[in-house]
Amino acid sequence: MVSTPCEQMRWDGLPVLRKELAKNLVEKFGISQKEAAEKLGLTPAAICQYLSEKRGRLTIVDEKILHEVTISAVKIIEEGEPVVASELCRLCMIIRKHGILSFNVIK
Repeated sequence: MVSTPCEQMRWDGLPVLRKELAKNLVEKFGISQKEAAEKLGLTPAAICQYLSEKRGRLTIVDEKILHEVTISAVKIIEEGEPVVASELCRLCMIIRKHGILSFNVIK
């Protein structure tokens, strides 16, 4: 059975996007893991797992996409959980435009 682009993103892309957002919030912007969890609508344990790469083991290598993740992180810092879904959708569409989870975008 062939999976749809959204199914593939759900299983492979979403964890990596959440990981990159968590890394941005905690490492780049100095937000605590607890506050990052609140802003992303996740548990602190989930943030810990993303940061230790127990979740989201793939890595985004495309600099343009990483830049877009940073833009999303800033918006999430400013507006909180209400914008998380729309930002994840926006990032997903950018990744899909490059080729769904292609080797030059995510490894």
